[in-house]
Amino acid sequence: MNNSVLNLLSYGVYVVTTLDGDRSVGCIANCAMQITYDTLCVSINHDNYTNGCIKKSKKFAISILGEHVNDAVIPTFGFNSCRDIDKFEKTKTVKIDGLDILTDSVGYVICELTGEFETETHTVFVGKMTAGDVLKQDIPMTYDYYHKVKKGKSPKAAPTYQEETSSPKTVAYKCKICGYIYEGDITKEPDTYVCPICKKDKSYFEKI
Repeated sequence: MNNSVLNLLSYGVYVVTTLDGDRSVGCIANCAMQITYDTLCVSINHDNYTNGCIKKSKKFAISILGEHVNDAVIPTFGFNSCRDIDKFEKTKTVKIDGLDILTDSVGYVICELTGEFETETHTVFVGKMTAGDVLKQDIPMTYDYYHKVKKGKSPKAAPTYQEETSSPKTVAYKCKICGYIYEGDITKEPDTYVCPICKKDKSYFEKI
């Protein structure tokens, strides 16, 4: 199968938030869709800490990211785990119905969990919409825009993840955290160089 055909499907970029007891948790998702007039679904990898928290809390929120969202949002929520860090420490949010909504999003929807379906790698959560609003004027970011304009990569937990390969070059380096490929000799970069996706320094790159 030619997996590149899947790039022609339309996806958005979202931050899905929920609760771990009283603590807010969340992750990046790119598969969210309206399936009836009052029902949404979202796909979350089994390995994401957020997955189990949605199952326990029975509710989730979707913050819809725009093209001009702060550059730190996707690395924070897409390439880190709530097991290890507080993703909300440096992220501006507002509490709505008990859930954190990113103020730097174009809008949000809050859902009460009504069903879940398991696949080999992901849970598809179905929720009844209970609240939602537009927060600011911006163009909602598509996954195509994220890759072609932002030059972003897919986390391994993403449904759309594909193993990245480098173009033919003399040398290339791959970030061990997010998979970003630096084409050329990264050792010639200054010590202040960081990965454009997950913001790790060049010591996290390995030669490929």
